[in-house]
Formats: sequence, structure tokens, C-alpha cells
Amino acid sequence: MSEAVDHGITVTEIAAMDQSIDVCKETTAAFVGRALRGPLNTPVLVRNFGEFRRRFGDTWSRSSLGPAAKQFFEHGGQRLFIVRVANNARGAMICLPASGSALVLRAIEPGSTEAIRAAVDYDAIDDDDLFNLTLQRVDPATGLVVDQELFKKLSHRKDAENFVGDALLTSTLAHLEHPHPAHRPEPTLKQGRRFESAYVDPAQSGTDGTELTDYDLIGSRKARTGLFALENIESFDLLYLPPPGKSIDAGPTAILAAELYCRHRGAMLIVDPRTEWTTAGEAVIGVREFGYASPNMLGYFPRVAKRGEVDELSRPAGGAIAGLLCKQDRSYGAWQDLDQQGMGLRRELVPACAIEAADRQLLNRAGLNVVAEGPAGRARLTGSVTMGRGSEAHREYANLAVRRFCLQIVNSIATAARWAVFEPDEATLGKRIRAQVLSYFHGLSDLGAFADQRFVVECDAGVSHRADSKQHGVTILLVFHPTGSDHPISLSMHLTAAGCRVGSTAFAPSIDRAPEMTPVQLT
Repeated sequence: MSEAVDHGITVTEIAAMDQSIDVCKETTAAFVGRALRGPLNTPVLVRNFGEFRRRFGDTWSRSSLGPAAKQFFEHGGQRLFIVRVANNARGAMICLPASGSALVLRAIEPGSTEAIRAAVDYDAIDDDDLFNLTLQRVDPATGLVVDQELFKKLSHRKDAENFVGDALLTSTLAHLEHPHPAHRPEPTLKQGRRFESAYVDPAQSGTDGTELTDYDLIGSRKARTGLFALENIESFDLLYLPPPGKSIDAGPTAILAAELYCRHRGAMLIVDPRTEWTTAGEAVIGVREFGYASPNMLGYFPRVAKRGEVDELSRPAGGAIAGLLCKQDRSYGAWQDLDQQGMGLRRELVPACAIEAADRQLLNRAGLNVVAEGPAGRARLTGSVTMGRGSEAHREYANLAVRRFCLQIVNSIATAARWAVFEPDEATLGKRIRAQVLSYFHGLSDLGAFADQRFVVECDAGVSHRADSKQHGVTILLVFHPTGSDHPISLSMHLTAAGCRVGSTAFAPSIDRAPEMTPVQLT
């Protein structure tokens, strides 16, 4: 999948056939929230907080997205997709005089700090209808030009092939607004200089809009806005909705919609405790009242505070937890608990309140992990539970490490074996897929991901075959025993051109009868 997403165009790359499956793929997170500037409803990959600041602006008192991104990178995260959403935000407007009318441009990216400017010249033009237009984005902090677009020999006439409105359809900086100019815009010249262009700043600044609602965060599946903008990327592992404001929580409607989307995409949703939950009892009651009960949800309690700042409001730690999970997967593997050496929060963050041992057990049973003081005074996440609370067919999915490991296996195999759906249904196809998956399982086993080396991999590559199509379905049966699980897990994966469907297998082969596996040699 290309990391640059074009407007309305998504390019998905299918892994080459028989390609080995990456055992240590970097975990990817996605945050959806409000920012000072940046493209709307477009996933942008950032790899450090400096990239975030350049593209979306600095931390902002009216949004938790910036602090969450900062927490993410400070705690070990390396790949983060940012989806900026807004509520009635507006882009800056530039008016270029055009002999009694005006060429009106509106910034594509809304926001009060989106600094764009424009210039018009007639260089190398001998036609009275044509003009050149230059657009620039300027860093408001440094005054440096960070983006520039040049459009040559444009026309103000709607019926012309080079009409300015059509040309700006490809622009990422501005678009043409009504009313359209009756004449070509006048050149923007520096005062007293006939041949040196000057830039025109906005006549009307952009606005940041109002506070986000749940529906801004959710967006539209059809229009691919809000969290559905993530349809434009191939995969992600963690989703987090930072609180829309300093004292405003993401509403239950947004949380439940995000959980459904994570279930569809095979990802985990990180859920912050609400501001009003100040005790363990309130948190347990709140989880039940809001109906949070999914193995794809990771909850925690309490929030955190900054060490030494008594009057400071508690703050969410969802961004930090996402970063720690990425660091853990890289250092120990997704099959391990997060309560490992070196997996603590930064020293300046402490639990907003102390939790007694009895309350820890109560919170864990409710599906909430506990932020508690750890060795050397560094807070860490303890409990390793999902919010499924054993309600699923696999009770093991109440274990956070088991659930995340199963999602990793399913997503890795589904991505790497997608090629098989488009291959001719030959007798050797199932064997090739089985060898590909077995090699992957042996790599996981070498890293200590399984309780033992007995696992089952079976493949049927001839299901769902249609006589009028070369496409067909592929079913993969998996039985394995994760290190952190009390019992083996059995899964059936059904791959088709439309995607992957995963189900439990009631009559799976017993892992106890499976022989100790030896490495598979791929030819």
C-alpha cells in the first residue's frame, strides 16, 4: 500500500506469491482527532513528532491529538497514521483583482494557522486571456516555504481547456470559488517594480471550527471521512480516538462505532477512562453502563497526572499505551504481557490515584487494566486483559496478549496469502499456501510465541469456485497454543477477493495428536 494517499484513489499492492511472511512486522497505530492544520479525512503516516508538528501543527489546548502523538513517540511508537477531522472549519480565502471582478481562491486545508499565498504573472505569455498562477504554503512559525505549486498559461474562461478551475482540481493547496472572474487576474507586482512578482496573503483567515462531536469522529463510510478514512490504508493494528477537548471525552457512540470498525479491520481499540471516573467502583459501573464488552477493546484505569503538579488535571494515557504496545511487539512480541522490563511510562507520568490490590482484581474482572506504580517509581500497565471479559466463544480472548497475537497471525497470513485467490485452482495451490504458513509458524515458534511446537495448518484452495470466474476462495485451518493461553486456539480463515472472514472451528483437529513440527524447506 502506498503511504501517500491520493484524493479518492487508493492503490493496494498484493504481496508476491509464496513470499515469506514477516514474523516481526512493525506495529502500526492510527489516531483520529482535531489538529491546527493538515489535510482533512486523509491518513498521513508520520514517523516522529517532528513530522507531526510540520504537517499538523504543534500541540493545541483545544485538542488532545497533539499530546497523544507526542506520548506515542516518547513511548516507543514508530509508525502512526493521523486522520484529521474538523467541525465546520474553513480555509483561508485569497482574492486576486481581475479588472473589476476577482479570482477567489479558498485553501483546501482549513484552519487559522494554514498560511497560503498566491502570485500572478504574465511571463512568456502573449495571449490576453492567459496568466500564470503560483501558490505557496508557508510555515507560520519560520516563514519558510514548505509547499509550492506552479500553474502556467491558465484561462479565466470556463469553456477553455486550461480553465483555472479545472487546473486547480489537482491542487493540494487551494481551489477556485464562485463567483468566477470575468477577466484574467491582474499581475501581482512588487510596488515600484514592473518585473518582480509579489505574493498576496489571504483577505480572510481560516477558522478552526467548533468542538468535535461523535459524528465528526465516526464520519461516513461512503465518503470515507472520520475513522472510515482509514479505508484508504491497507492495514493498521491499533486505533485510538484522543479526547476531542481538554475536559471532553469521546462519546460512547464514537467508541462503539470504532469498536465495530476495529472488529472489521482486525485491530485493537484503545479506550480512555472517562473524566468522571475517579474511583475503581465508578470505573466498573461505567464500563457496564456504556456496554463496553469486546475483545477488540483495551481499557485502563486510572488516568495519569504529571509528577509534582498537584493541581494539574488528570490526562489520558492512550497515546502512551499505544506507543508501549508498539515497543513491546518490537522488543518482546505481541504474545507477551505488557508488564515487562523497560515497558513503563515515562518517569514524569504517575497514576492519577492509587489503586488497592482488591480494586485491581475488581478492575481486571471488568476488563480494565490498571496503571500502577512499578519498579523505580515508573508507572506501568498491569493486568493484561481485554474488555471482552470472557464473553466470546474463545474465553482466551479475555487475555490481551492472546487476542493481540491471534489478530497478528490472522492479519499477517491474510495479507501474505491474498495472491492465492487470483491464482488458478491447481492441485499444488493448497500445498504452497500451507508451506508458506508453516514457515511463518516455525519462525514464531523460534521466538517463543507458542507453548510447544505442536500446531496444525491445513488448507483447502478449491472452495467457493465459480465456473464463470478464475477467482476462488481459500480456507486455512489453524490450531496452535499461544504462550500466554491456558488452552490451544483453533481458527478458520476464509480468503476471497472481497477480503478475509475469520471464524472459530468447533471440530478442529486436536493439537495433542499433532506431531512435533520440523522446519519446512520451501522450494
